[in-house]
Amino acid sequence: MKKHKKHTNLIRRNNDNFAPNEIAILGTNCGIISDLVHQVSEKLSNYKLAYFDASHAKDVEENKLSEFTFHHQGNLQITTSGNVNKFEQRLQFAQYDFVFINGNHYQGAKQILILDDAKEASVLKRLEQLDNIQFIIKLKEETKYFSFLEDKYPQIKNISCYTIDEVDKITNHINNLILEKIAPVKGLVLVGGKSTRMGTDKSELDYFGKPQKEVVKELLENNNLETFYAVQNASEKEDEIHDKFLNLGPFGGICSAFQKDPNAAWFVLATDIPFVDEEIIKLVLKHRNPSKVATAIKGKGKEFVEPLITIYEPKAYAILLQYLAQGYSCPRKMLINSDVEIVEVDDSFIRNVNTPEEFDLAKKEISYLSLQARITK
Repeated sequence: MKKHKKHTNLIRRNNDNFAPNEIAILGTNCGIISDLVHQVSEKLSNYKLAYFDASHAKDVEENKLSEFTFHHQGNLQITTSGNVNKFEQRLQFAQYDFVFINGNHYQGAKQILILDDAKEASVLKRLEQLDNIQFIIKLKEETKYFSFLEDKYPQIKNISCYTIDEVDKITNHINNLILEKIAPVKGLVLVGGKSTRMGTDKSELDYFGKPQKEVVKELLENNNLETFYAVQNASEKEDEIHDKFLNLGPFGGICSAFQKDPNAAWFVLATDIPFVDEEIIKLVLKHRNPSKVATAIKGKGKEFVEPLITIYEPKAYAILLQYLAQGYSCPRKMLINSDVEIVEVDDSFIRNVNTPEEFDLAKKEISYLSLQARITK
């Protein structure tokens, strides 16, 4: 008998216990752990990092009022009530590249074990939590491995080991853990319906001897990106993602792509910007910053970024849904109000073609440019 499924089985973003990428540090006192985290964070300042810890204060009354204090330099200090909840933490930590956890208080999916003779009993108590040790840190060079560690994990001496003062080596190891989780990029060609101004489907227009949607797909595929069409109606084709967020235009297409694969970054490209070429694609990929919400093109003479020539990182999905919950379905609004890597190009590369007259002019210009290129060769 087939088991009844009560809920749709959605693909989830790969998360550790509390964050997309986390590591718990345990085995010594909390002050040493905190100092190490801050030293390493100084050296990894190009990433967005967080530290998850517990207060040692006792007899603290529950907050009756949540306080949000904005400092003049832009920092926000929050004091609120609530318990640790992995689902809530995953939302809060969704925007971070790496989260350090005080492993003396919370269990992380990956661990750094600090060997401190004074804390042997504490490590023994948490032995079962050490199921994915990334590396060992010794407080002193002469510190020995605890016998129970060798009994439980016979290969533990084969794991990389540093002393607490080797901050550069520790930082480099953590940097590699961050790099391992950088999302692959996939391509998404936005194929719209009938344009009211153009009077026909803009993705089917012919500038280069074939439908523009095919040209755009090839631009992305030529840069080794597995690429899909975003289409409105249900489709059985393997290279098409049909819209699950109905009547939301490009916003719905982007969210539908993330629903298909929330662990990929999506290079979104529209079909009504025919002057985007191979060089523009390579430029965006070259300047991609996975620590940002997105990497977006902006015309030098434009005030805002172009949301349909943009790489959206996995962390963008949760933000897009938050904007949708507020009643906004404009990807540009999300980008304007988020931490985005901006790549500036000449305005002529990102001209939209929306009317038959603009199409005729664009086609003539493309033919002229193609002729000039052949003459130059």
